[in-house]
Amino acid sequence: MNRFLQPIAIIFWKDILLELRSKDIIISAAVFGFLVVIVFNFALNVTPRLVTQLAPGILWVAFAFAGTLAMNRSFVREKEQGGLEGLLLTPVSRDAIFLGKALVSFLFMLIVEAALLPVFAVMLGFSAFSFMLILTIVLATLGFATVGTLFSAIAVQTRSREIMLPVLFFPIILPVIIGAVEASSQAIGGDGGAGIGKWLPLIGVFDALFLVICPWVFSFVVEE
Repeated sequence: MNRFLQPIAIIFWKDILLELRSKDIIISAAVFGFLVVIVFNFALNVTPRLVTQLAPGILWVAFAFAGTLAMNRSFVREKEQGGLEGLLLTPVSRDAIFLGKALVSFLFMLIVEAALLPVFAVMLGFSAFSFMLILTIVLATLGFATVGTLFSAIAVQTRSREIMLPVLFFPIILPVIIGAVEASSQAIGGDGGAGIGKWLPLIGVFDALFLVICPWVFSFVVEE
């Protein structure tokens, strides 16, 4: 077990250190998400009466596009500097490489979302301190990061990777985004019990499937 977890921890820590030095992913994704919510806030004129209907959609549009921006960088640095080939030559399982990368993407997305959520709450007029809403964000982000890491590995091998990633990625992750929007709507509207009974289990099922399928598919993707 330790031989499996150690490579994950090393890959995770390596990417954390690289991001702390460059700050490319977190800053660009946070700025992009902030701009999205400002544009939507003024374009749609969200009033207190409409916040339950509009805020969840605006929230997850910003999170989804900011997350895609972060996913695009997941393997680009490795590919450009030859690190991906080096990782594949190391005597560790492909699952460990994938999970290390997915864990980094998951953490980066949570940091960006934690920075953006209070801003959204103030601008759109809802409470960010909701256990149901936070749980929804964590579960949906886990699925987002898992699938995004896989498709980032696929897209990085193409010339038009910035275009290919969202084209391949969003049709697969759509059920998680729909579940997240619905559960967030119920959390913001104060009807948390309905979300726990219906939408959160749906997101959890997709997360479990992605955590099993994506590492397995990744081992075939990187061998091509």
